[in-house]
Amino acid sequence: MPANNPTLSLGKAEMQEFADATMKLIIEHYDTLPQAPVGRKSDPKMLQDWLNEPPPQQGSDPLDILSELQNNALNDTMNITHPKYLAFVPGPGNFASAMGDLIASAYNIFAGAWLGPSGIAVIEIKVIDWLKQMFGFGTGSGGLFVSGGSMANLTAMAVARHVKLRGNITNATIYFSDQTHSSVQKDLAILGFQPYQARKVPSDELGRICVKSLTEQIDSDRIRGMVPFCLVANAGTTNTGAIDPLPTLAKFCKREGLWMHVDAAFGGGAILSPTHRHLLDGIDEADSITIDPHKWMFQPYEIGCVLVHNEQFLADTFKVDAEYLEIFNHGDTSTNQVNYCDYGVQLTREFRALKFWMSVKTFGLENFAAAVDRGFMLAKHAQECLFLDSGFWEICSPAQLCALTFSAKALDHLPPNKAEAILIDTVRHIMASGEAVVAPTRVNGKMVLRLCTINPRTRRSDVAFVIDLLKQQILMRL
Repeated sequence: MPANNPTLSLGKAEMQEFADATMKLIIEHYDTLPQAPVGRKSDPKMLQDWLNEPPPQQGSDPLDILSELQNNALNDTMNITHPKYLAFVPGPGNFASAMGDLIASAYNIFAGAWLGPSGIAVIEIKVIDWLKQMFGFGTGSGGLFVSGGSMANLTAMAVARHVKLRGNITNATIYFSDQTHSSVQKDLAILGFQPYQARKVPSDELGRICVKSLTEQIDSDRIRGMVPFCLVANAGTTNTGAIDPLPTLAKFCKREGLWMHVDAAFGGGAILSPTHRHLLDGIDEADSITIDPHKWMFQPYEIGCVLVHNEQFLADTFKVDAEYLEIFNHGDTSTNQVNYCDYGVQLTREFRALKFWMSVKTFGLENFAAAVDRGFMLAKHAQECLFLDSGFWEICSPAQLCALTFSAKALDHLPPNKAEAILIDTVRHIMASGEAVVAPTRVNGKMVLRLCTINPRTRRSDVAFVIDLLKQQILMRL
């Protein structure tokens, strides 16, 4: 059959009908989410049949495609934005930002270069400036939106490698605590570092890096001829929400000549709260910071950000010239033009800044601050629920930011492998039921339960319900 739509276009009426159906689906999802299951298990046979579908040679009605998507995928998806999804560090998202993503995709905006007087570039510059102001980065600093914390950490460490080592990584060493996010080790491998060049420093009982051990490790490495060049500090560990002693580490890094990078992918959202931003004191002294707005700044995936105290370091590290890019260098000199493709790995970049801008404009920073404060409140409420049932529960790490860990005391009397099997079976059963999602982690080697109360639409009753559900399911397995 000959092609009947080689322009890949829909008529105005068709577009309107498709858009109306899509928006109806999205709005219904937002409106009914608290009553919906957190997730459901899909039919394995349906998935297998669907997986084996060959690519269609002819097109179909968009409404039929939307129905197929809803029935085969969306109805059973894991709803990370659900109020009872309390695992990992979920991204609650918001509708205004989702509309920003829709517009950016529909206009297919290229956000890699200014290319003349560009309101698109101005929005990105403006939002980066907002973040710089929040974190105390002044004149001469810069930043870049990327896919998430992993890419932000990679970008920052590439800059640190360039500035501190000038490409010679022989015997160079980098330091981070045993609670640092796994992306750091992955990023180091990508940047060409060998495992022996990464130094995991012990943490204390709250998950903060031990400064004494750090000092001893660096002194020992220098005696052995190694070249310490970078420290990755944590502002909110994934496991327990711990924040390293940033003011102390900032002074230490200046004294030792180390690049100080702060991974604030999780905890960076606290900067929005006048009540809690003091927890991040000292972060303004960092050479670079990772932020993940798709976590505690309530943006949809994907949007991460890296801030650097010296903006020029980004271009020095990543800018590459090519004949077909020369036009980027011939802009209007009367404006402060920025070509973000020169600041990171990507040349072709999506317009991530738009969703952040739209949501801040829609709700205002006061409401963002209140949403962050709610996460703190919910974590403390969870801790109170556990404390009131202290005959059954033991708090393993207290509420820090909006995370805490705990365990059932009865499991301590069982062999570790049996206790762990009960925990895993419990959380998998609850996940399959669609009633909630939680996940275990390990604290000091022990498998424990963990809650992250980041979602501003989670209620106190949701937290109490999940804790009670966990207790019921554990008791059934003892």
